[in-house]
Amino acid sequence: MDASFKLTRQEIGAAYDAGRDAVIALVEGLIERIAALEQELQELKKDSHDSGKPPSRDSFERKQQSRTSARRERTGKRPGGQPHHPGATLSHSEHPDVVTVHAVDRCGCGRSLADEPVADYERRQVFDVPPLAVQVTEHRAERKRCPDCGEVVVAAFPEPVGQPVQYGGRLQAVAAYLKNYGLLPYQRTAELFADLFSIPISVGTLVNINAACAERLEGVSELIRAAIGGQPVVGFDETGMSVGGDLWWLHVASTDLLTCYEEHTKRGTQAGDDIGILPDFAGIALHDHWRSYFRYQCGHALCNAHHLRELTFIEEQYRQPWAGELKALLLTVNAAVDYAQQEGRRRLYRPERRRFAAEYRRIINAGLAANPPPPPAPPGTRKKRGRKKQGKPRNLLLRLAGRWRSVLAFMYDFRVPFTNNQAERDLRMMKVQQKISGTFRSAEGAAAFCRTRAYISTIRKNGGNVLDALRSVFEGRPMIPPCLKPSAPAE
Repeated sequence: MDASFKLTRQEIGAAYDAGRDAVIALVEGLIERIAALEQELQELKKDSHDSGKPPSRDSFERKQQSRTSARRERTGKRPGGQPHHPGATLSHSEHPDVVTVHAVDRCGCGRSLADEPVADYERRQVFDVPPLAVQVTEHRAERKRCPDCGEVVVAAFPEPVGQPVQYGGRLQAVAAYLKNYGLLPYQRTAELFADLFSIPISVGTLVNINAACAERLEGVSELIRAAIGGQPVVGFDETGMSVGGDLWWLHVASTDLLTCYEEHTKRGTQAGDDIGILPDFAGIALHDHWRSYFRYQCGHALCNAHHLRELTFIEEQYRQPWAGELKALLLTVNAAVDYAQQEGRRRLYRPERRRFAAEYRRIINAGLAANPPPPPAPPGTRKKRGRKKQGKPRNLLLRLAGRWRSVLAFMYDFRVPFTNNQAERDLRMMKVQQKISGTFRSAEGAAAFCRTRAYISTIRKNGGNVLDALRSVFEGRPMIPPCLKPSAPAE
């Protein structure tokens, strides 16, 4: 018990002398404090396996336990590549760029071999990167005077060449790549340019390059937003981010082929309305239990990775069997869906769906029976303001009971994934950016990063080369991923 609740013998005696009501009030206060401390202790015990906390925040003991429990059973296979595995090792090139011949001058017996013909060669190849250097290309536009009218005519420069001295598209693409894909801070990116290319480039120039990239991607960004709005299933998620020292929120809308990031000062409905995807979205939104998502009139599916972690916590901390049963049921249904998809089916058989749904309701009802609502206050006691505390197990049960169709959405529609891991993976890199590069100093910098990173993520999901795509942006012809082209089939 903390210092604020230490009671002296005099204080306890004073409560005793004051009578029955004073003693009851003292004990009730102590009980409430003990319950609050127990709940705080349970929160501190949470880690990545039973909550949304990242593995990096796990204790050393938990990490060791995870490594032990995650060990797979022995398969009898030898370590390394297995037979018939294609591998990814180097192989000899039939057309090397440079050939260096090492001559044989003398035999071991002492005889000179300088004039003897070469019988054969033993080949060894070294794959390396040539010395990197910036290539300066000078563009000269001819100036000619017309002999008839005397007007001086100047040839047009290519579209990307707009300044007397400037950085080229490939170099700017490398800068945008390092900042938005490699997640390097501006200062370290400038140092890397000096080390690799022997060219000085200021932090201010890198900021301008990044801003120019985002500005030229405005049209592609609108295409991505429009394409996401027409998808049958989209994962939505959000995470905190620091902008100018304040807490902002990064929102993501994600599919297997598309990524859209938007920054906002708010997390809830106001952000969803301002971003503009959810208000008109007619598909199925896959997300967690955050209340603001349910205010939109689209279909809803819930991420079962969250449920598995919460059920693990209830099972381990509260020792309630229903949590383990429900976790096992969700995994069983997911395995049945995977098996049906492997067989080429588009849905589970109706008896299967009914059996799983009935089992789901049975487990929920058993859990509710084990976690009844708190009893009403005794007559004459002062009522506390607000809702009565239900306890974590009952709160989870009520959510799972009220949204059961959204929990089992993956069972009824195979387009719905079992988890929202795609959106969570797309958010994870943004958290890595905050850890490596630090906070965003301005809203403009955060917006530029979100737009460029969304483009990079979409390009990568479609199998494109990120560096080539960024170069096309600076050359005025942004690469359009196949999923954004009118002829592309729907997901």
